[in-house]
Amino acid sequence: MSSEYEPVSEHAKKHRTERKKKLEEVQKEHKRLQGRKVTFLAGIVGAIFIGIGFIITIGPLDISFFQVYETLFAKVIPSFFNMDGMYEQIVWNIRLPRIIGGVFAGFGFGICGCVMQAVLKNPLASPFTLGISAGAHFGVALAAVFGVAVIGGAYLLIANAFLFAMLCSLFIVALAALKGATSETLILAGIAVNYLFSGLSQLMAYFANDEQLRLMTTWGMGDLSAFSWNKFLLFFVIFAICTPLLMSKARDLNLMTIGDDSAKSLGVDADRVRMFTMMISSFLVATIVCFTGTIGFIGLVAPHMARMIIGADHRILIPASGILGALLLIAADAVAMNIIGPVVIPTGIMTALLGVPFFLYLILKGKRKEFWQ
Repeated sequence: MSSEYEPVSEHAKKHRTERKKKLEEVQKEHKRLQGRKVTFLAGIVGAIFIGIGFIITIGPLDISFFQVYETLFAKVIPSFFNMDGMYEQIVWNIRLPRIIGGVFAGFGFGICGCVMQAVLKNPLASPFTLGISAGAHFGVALAAVFGVAVIGGAYLLIANAFLFAMLCSLFIVALAALKGATSETLILAGIAVNYLFSGLSQLMAYFANDEQLRLMTTWGMGDLSAFSWNKFLLFFVIFAICTPLLMSKARDLNLMTIGDDSAKSLGVDADRVRMFTMMISSFLVATIVCFTGTIGFIGLVAPHMARMIIGADHRILIPASGILGALLLIAADAVAMNIIGPVVIPTGIMTALLGVPFFLYLILKGKRKEFWQ
């Protein structure tokens, strides 16, 4: 009997050895790919760091790349570096806040666009196709034309934009909760809200005088000039809260891409994750939009770029989308500030002009397959 079963035992042992070897090879390849992805992200962060210095050198003031970083380091560690007063004013107080604001805004748009595309399983989902920017624009129009605002003073437009962006987001989420938090319901609710607030903004424009219309139009074009150092504390706090919350759902988003039923069978409440991530994303986008105005295409293009380069693992994809979004936005803003001399083109216009052909290029170059494969 023992000799009869001995060949089977040897075969099983050989099979286990081969399976263990294949598993080790797969794990080694996975680690290698993860290392390449992390290296790529580190390279993009380095490109942003170098790009900040290069962008600051562009302008009417003749300042070198090394003078820029000497000024920045002198501000941080003054005992080791000398700082010129004129360079401090130009570099630290005028140009750098705008660029850092662009980094924050681009990062926020990128990660929110990535999360929204994942939970809605729709390649066209973004903070702007869902109507959040339309709600903010209506808040500005209401304050500009009729003086109806939450608070007065310097934050009148900002507070109104934030309030109506959040009302828009809450309306979408509440409507989806009543009808069931499916991706189709959220998309349809976003489209409806987008048309509603766009129509109301046009109604405000019909009653506006020339100055009010100019204010509405300027804000609707999108710009980074509103950023200053005294406004960054709010951004730091909100990003420090929202980004980890979105990252904590990366594993659930990976499972939801194969379908809600499959995700539920693996212990993920897809409806709850969808509502949670949409609320956090909407809050983050509303905060950004109230300072920047309508800046489109970053939340749409950046996740597509990251997905083509990094893959579909949201543990890496979410930060990659944010980093690429930051790089795209500060690059577009640099072009907008310098392409036609002293005239500064609004950032939102430039992101659209650069984003549309680039997005079409991504579509044409992409493989003909399902979006989530």
